[in-house]
Parts: sequence; structure tokens; C-alpha cells
Amino acid sequence: MVRRARNIFRWPTALAELILLQSLLVSGSYAADTATADQVAHTKLISVNSDSVVRLGGTDLYLEVTLNGADGGLVHFGYLNGELWASTETLRQIGFVLPANTPDPVRLGGMQGVEVNYEASRQAVTINAPLQILKLDTTVLNAPENNRPRATASPGVLLNYNIYGTGGQNGSSSVSAFTEIRAFNDSGVLSSTALSQATRSAGDHWQNRSVRLDTSWSTSFPDSRLTLRIGDTLTDALSWSRATRIAGVQLGTNFALQPYLITAPLPSFIGSATLPSNVQLYVNGIQQYNGKVPAGPFQLSTIPNISGAGNAQVVLTDTLGRSTTLNFSLYDEHRLLQKGLSDWSAEFGVVRENYGLESFGYSHDPTGSGTWRYGVSNNMTMEAHAEATRGLINAGGGGALLLGSAGGVVSGSLARSDHAGQSGTLYSLGYSWRNDRFNFSGSGIRTTGDYSDVATLYGPPPPSVSAQMAAGYSTKHLGNFSLSYIHLRYPLQDATRYVNANWSKSMGQSASLSLNLNQNLDKAAERSVFLVATFSMERNVTVSSSLQHDSTGTGLVLNASQSPPSEGGLSWRAALRQGDKQNGGQGELDYLGRYGQVQAGVNAVGNTRYGYAGADGALVLMGSDVFAARHINDGFAVISTDGVAKVPVKLENNLIGTTDSRGMLLVSPLNAYQNNQISIDPMDLPADVRIDRVKALATPTDRAGTLVHFGITPIRAASVILHGAEGEPLPLGSQVTINGQSSNGAIIGFDGTVYLDTLDEHNTLIVHMPAGDCRASFDYHNESKTIPAIGPLLCHKDALP
Repeated sequence: MVRRARNIFRWPTALAELILLQSLLVSGSYAADTATADQVAHTKLISVNSDSVVRLGGTDLYLEVTLNGADGGLVHFGYLNGELWASTETLRQIGFVLPANTPDPVRLGGMQGVEVNYEASRQAVTINAPLQILKLDTTVLNAPENNRPRATASPGVLLNYNIYGTGGQNGSSSVSAFTEIRAFNDSGVLSSTALSQATRSAGDHWQNRSVRLDTSWSTSFPDSRLTLRIGDTLTDALSWSRATRIAGVQLGTNFALQPYLITAPLPSFIGSATLPSNVQLYVNGIQQYNGKVPAGPFQLSTIPNISGAGNAQVVLTDTLGRSTTLNFSLYDEHRLLQKGLSDWSAEFGVVRENYGLESFGYSHDPTGSGTWRYGVSNNMTMEAHAEATRGLINAGGGGALLLGSAGGVVSGSLARSDHAGQSGTLYSLGYSWRNDRFNFSGSGIRTTGDYSDVATLYGPPPPSVSAQMAAGYSTKHLGNFSLSYIHLRYPLQDATRYVNANWSKSMGQSASLSLNLNQNLDKAAERSVFLVATFSMERNVTVSSSLQHDSTGTGLVLNASQSPPSEGGLSWRAALRQGDKQNGGQGELDYLGRYGQVQAGVNAVGNTRYGYAGADGALVLMGSDVFAARHINDGFAVISTDGVAKVPVKLENNLIGTTDSRGMLLVSPLNAYQNNQISIDPMDLPADVRIDRVKALATPTDRAGTLVHFGITPIRAASVILHGAEGEPLPLGSQVTINGQSSNGAIIGFDGTVYLDTLDEHNTLIVHMPAGDCRASFDYHNESKTIPAIGPLLCHKDALP
């Protein structure tokens, strides 16, 4: 503690303060060796401006302040009549919120709710104050991070194929093939799909038909979350609008470019801690977060996979061991967008006609459309859609609103169209709510007048009434119950109304039962009942039995199947059917391998008899190498071990395959625009190689491949034993260079041994010793993959020039 007697002259006071601050800067004794230059400068600022404390009289103190458990640095106080005083400016700077008319200076002990503990021996003061009179920064906990790794694509070409053929009675046969050819590099992806079919009826010739499906080029801008697509595409749509297949240009938001971005608003809890505390978050009884929080307000976000209504608890345990439990309810709906987040798409082109029947069937009238969603707040998302073509304009808007913390989500929309002088209206309304046991949802869309959209001009109109309602309840012992209702009506057609009831229950871990009733409300005779029992057995074998009854009769079906493991292998499926004049069965055998999947089977039900076979997979050309693989829908990587064969490769620490004789391996599937960890074990490599890294992050772009090198370099290495002319080992620490290159050198160890890994086929070693240099020559021969020992070699001084 530093005390200075006050006198009536101001200049001695200022001089003494200057000397005191200088001593603090030199020795740091008042900061207990933790004060920084910034803290001292801050103290000087407070002391110079604390005129009210200077006028107070008594004793000046410079104390280490701890405010609600947080370090506040060195602060200037006044000590009078056994109490601490501080200026209003000082208190505001350390975090207090004071009214404008507060008397200056302020007696700390007189502040309501403030606890002051002055320790003269430590030259410190501990202050605990209510958070209502403090202004502290808000600490954000458990905030999701939007990591954006840089994605790459190496030039390549990919062919996906799916071939299926049948052979039936009387020589009838068919073969079909779906293919996708894809070319890609860092500039984008060019893709084209096609369907080819060949059929032959009994006694007829083969009839061939091929049709192009979609051709497009796309490129993406991950930082802007935008994708540009040129060619055949689908227009974007909302729940109350319809998509249209067009050929043209599309530009819009693509959240898949930033897969770590959480688009839905996360339920969060805002609280405060008087002292530094440990905070734990429990949602529905399961711990979701555990961490530290300083004194002051904090915001704690839940995890993004919470859906529906739930109960949350926040447990605060302060530094004194006192625990406080805070309960709150939450509701999460992934249909909503986070506040300020925008999702949009714009398209322009011509409508595709007779898709799947003609390769180049396009309309002549251009059409344009746009869709937009925007998070007005975390509880409200607005949306709009518009489209136009010759003689038609259609536009509307809507949104979704979260009703309170656990009130469910209500949605609605209103759209208007004008076509050839005829107008129409569409309106919709929906509501959904769910928790861990109960769920309810209902929605309906209705059109009036002559409501039309672009799809209406090239196909059926939208339904005049489309409504659905569903409710479900899960119990602990009786199983799960659900009830649903569907109402659908098109213009100039009768309505279709169905109600469906379902019950299901798990019997332990290996069996389940389900009962389903489906009833047509407009035709009482149309009723069906299904009873299904399923048993899961060892080795991925599943056996099920289903009993079906409808207006045509009763049927029994027995199914047994074995699914292949993810690494591949054989699988099979068998089925028997009895009743409803459909007696018979089916058998199928599948093989999932590294290079694709093949299947073959027979079907004999009723009067139908045929056999079938199929195959699907992919061929990839990258880096002048051709790879066969399973069907590839997303990103992939080609791994190179630089010619080293049979190296095991792991994807996320799971063995995915071994490199071929060229040291190459195709790894699929990978998540596009995400970090996929690929690794190799150096213990699986030969001893005579050098490796740059054993782990790599592969981040491919969408539907493209990236090339990953581990930097494996074969080396000529050996342990060379060098002796002098008398046969003694050369001195420890002598410098050895290879072929006169100082960069390729090493130090001799014990017994004259030196390890060299930059050898050539013919090598001359020069050894630099205190007694003089000597030279030794040898040829490198190594038929094994181990590090050979060469020597002892005599190092001759007389061989030097």
C-alpha cells in the first residue's frame, strides 16, 4: 500500500503523483509483475482526470481492482475515514453505469448492492456489484463457425452408367442404359445425361431408341454462395409454386457451397453471470454444451440438429461453488432463415417440352422467373415468387412465422395470375408443431378463377384444392400412432380424399410390428389393410412378413434379404407371394465391389416370367489414368503415392482401399466443399522413401474430383562405414560430402558410420577431418526395399588431387 499525506498545495500533489507513476513504470511493484504498459497508461489517464478524488483529501491509493471476478487493472482511489472513494469517470471506465446527476466523487460503500473488500496488504480491492449497474460485454458461447475451406477440382472426365436388361417369355427382351458424362476442372462442370433403350417383342426385331435428357454447364462462387448454370435446368420454386424445366440461364443462392453455414435460426438463451462461472446446457435432458463464461451477460446457442419444441436447462456454477438452474422452452424450425440471410434464384430461358421423349423439344416463347426468401428476423421469413412468359404474368408472396418460443410455425401465401385476359388467385395456409412425443401439421392450397402459371401452358393446371393434415403421438410402451388426411381436386375433376391410420412398435432391438389402414372417403369399397412384421438378424439379414387385404382379396408376402457391408460384398433378396391370383416369387443376387455393383435375378409372379440383370458404376479419367469405381454422385479424390503400390489409404480414419500397381487410388464419395481427411500410415511404406506428409485434407468441388499427393519420393539411402588407412573408424563428427556437393552431406557417427539418403548410382565421398581430407568411392546397388549397410570402405588420402 502506498500512502501520501495530503497538503494544501496542488503543485506538490501533482509532483508526487508524477514521481509515483514513474516508480510504477520502473519497478512494476504495484502491478505484482502483471501490469502492462497499457495498464499503466490507463492508470495515468484515470489519475490525471480524477480531480474530484484529488479534492477529497485523505490518502491517495493505487489498487489492483477485481470487478465481479474480472481483472480491472490499476485504478486510482481515495481513502478517507476508513472507506474507499472514486471519481464517477473512474467508475464508468471500469464498467459502472451511473446516472448523469451522480455526486462526484462516489463513496463505494454507499452504492446500493455493491460489496467492497479492501485488502491493504495486497494493495488490492475486490468489488462485487449487481449486473444492473454494470455495462459488460456480452459473451457469445457455442456459436457455430462457418469454415470455408478452399475447394479444388483437377481436370478430368467421368462416366456414370446404369445398365439393366430383361429376358422374358417367348423371346421378349429389353435393355436400357442411363448414362451421364461429366467433364470438370476449376472453371466448372459440364454434364450431359441420356437414356437409351432397346426392346424386342416375341417374333419381332429389336427396336432402338435414345433420348438426351439434360445438358448443362455450371460454375460456383463459394464466397458469394452463388451458382451459375447454363443449359437444361429446373426453375426454383416455393411450397406454393411449381417448378418448370427450362433451357436457359439460372443464377441463384447455393447454401451447399458453404456447408458449415447454419441457415436456420438457432434457439438461444440469453442470461447473465454475476461472477465468472461454468455454464452447462441441457436440451431434453441431454448435455449439449459445457464451458466457461466471465461475469456479465452471455448468449448461449443450441446445436443445429434440434428440431421442434423442447425443454432446455442452463446450469450456472460460479467461482464460489453456488449453482443456479434456469429453465426455458425452445422451438426450432429449419424452414426459417436466420435474420438477415437471403436465398434467391433467377432464371431465363425457354420451356423444355416432351422431356424424356424428345432430345430437343423446346418452346419458342421465352420465360423468366424469380424466387426470393429473406430472414426478416429469427422468427419470421418472408418469401416471394414471380414468373412471366408471353401472355402470362404470375406473382405472389408469403412467409412463415414462429409463434413464440414453443408455439409452432404458421405459414401462408397469396398469389395472382393473369393469362390471356383471365385472372385467378392462389392462397395457402399452413401450421405445424412438434415435440419429442407429439406432432401436428396441416396445410392447404386453393385456387380460384382461372389461376395459371408457366407450367399450366405446357401441362396440367395446378390443383384447385390441395390439402393435407397429419398428427402423430409416440408412447413409451404402446408404440407410435399416426393419422393423416389428404384432399386433392383438379379443375373439372372429382375430388380424391383419403384417410390413413398407422400404428408401429419396436419389439426389443430386433423386431417391429406395423399396422396400416388406408380408406378412400369417396368410395367406401376402396379400403386396404397392411400388417407387417420385421425381424433383424445377424450378418445384416432382415426377414419380414406382410399380410394385405383389400377389395380384390387377401395376400401374404414373405421377404428375406441381406444387405452388403459398406466395404462391399455379396448380398441377396428373396420373396414369396401367395393370394390374389399373384402366386409366385422373386430371387436376386447382388455384388457390391470396388468397381461398381452387379445384380441378377428371376421373377415369376402370376403369369409373368422373366430374368433380369444389371450393372452400375463409373469410369474416371484423371491425370492420364483411368479408374473404375462405384457410381459417383458427389465429389471424389484421386490419391497418388507417387508410384508406390499397395499403400493402405484411410478416409476419416477408416480404411477405404489400397493403391494399385501405379500407386493410385480413387476415393469416393467425398463431401463437396468440406474437409475430408485422407491419411496413410508411414509404417506401410518401404524404408527407402521420403514422405512429405501422412495426412491431407481433400476438398473437392461439386460433382468433381481433386488430385491428392502425399509427396512420396524414392531415395537411395545407405549406412556407410568408413575406415582410415590403418583400418580404424574415422573420427566422430567428421563432415562427409557426396560427389563434391556441400548440400548433400552428413556427420560421421560412432564406429565410423554415416547415414546418407541422397546417393547416386556412382558415388564419391569426401571426408573432412582435422588431420586432412580423404576420399572413398563405391557403386550403389540395392535389390531390397530396406536400408543397406555398405562397408567398411577405406578412405584414401592419397586419392585426393
